[in-house]
Amino acid sequence: MGIFEKFKSGFRKSASTFATGLRDIIVKKEIDDNTLNKIEDYLIQSDVGIQAASDIKEIIAQEKIDPKKNIMDEVNLLLKNYIITLMKPLENKNFITKKEGLNAILIAGVNGVGKTTTIGKIGKILKSNGSKVILSACDTFRAAAIEQLENWAKKIDVEIIKSNQGSDPASVAYRAVEHAIANKINYVLIDTAGRLQNKKNLMDEYRKIANVTKKIDPNAPHEVILVLDATSGQNIINQVEEFNKIIPITGLIMTKLDGTAKGGILIALAKKYKLPIIALGLGEKEDDLQIFNAEKFANAFIQSN
Repeated sequence: MGIFEKFKSGFRKSASTFATGLRDIIVKKEIDDNTLNKIEDYLIQSDVGIQAASDIKEIIAQEKIDPKKNIMDEVNLLLKNYIITLMKPLENKNFITKKEGLNAILIAGVNGVGKTTTIGKIGKILKSNGSKVILSACDTFRAAAIEQLENWAKKIDVEIIKSNQGSDPASVAYRAVEHAIANKINYVLIDTAGRLQNKKNLMDEYRKIANVTKKIDPNAPHEVILVLDATSGQNIINQVEEFNKIIPITGLIMTKLDGTAKGGILIALAKKYKLPIIALGLGEKEDDLQIFNAEKFANAFIQSN
């Protein structure tokens, strides 16, 4: 199964639910104002967001689709083109290309989004591109988190910098960056504690990890990636808002798109924040993290060939 087929298959639950609902609305030979309003409402219910839903409604209204054509196909084409136009500028394939010098990547997210697993998958991709990678276990609040990251380090055969449970997370990050510079390692992937975005003390610790890396390299962290769980729906918007206040986010990774019927939330995020989208998680396997491609996402969303 190729990358697109895997992406399409993994995303099918969300896309099929969306397509079926849209088809139930578009039953006439022409799209009148009532149908347009239903399409807009349905897009909003599918977590596409109010702004994007309004845009899409306006595009369909202006297109004046020929009733002799297949109306559903025409609407899907308009939807696909809208998604590509919106999201193509947010691709960041440069993220995984081999780079010289230090690249300290801070990876954040609330509990349960699949953050540590995502770090392992990113590490594998970067290593396969010829980069030297180490993992930094800065989630010292949970022994299980350190152990989980250790397992990934063994699985992808990279070093891990860690400390005992309860130790200072920022000190672990500092040692990891120091080690990377001394050993000419390209990437430091820093795992942070899964934290609720409304817990001030935990968010302060998160900020401290970022600040301590600047003591070694003023440009660190070079990327701040927020991992989001697609099954969380509209709560994702609040997570992006709050994390972005602490340290500006440079990229997003969306996980669990294979387990939700509301993958439209990524469109809402793209419209509202215009943040680069690094990758999408479609399952638990090592190769189930797909580097984001707007056209493939659009085709998978409408289940097009």
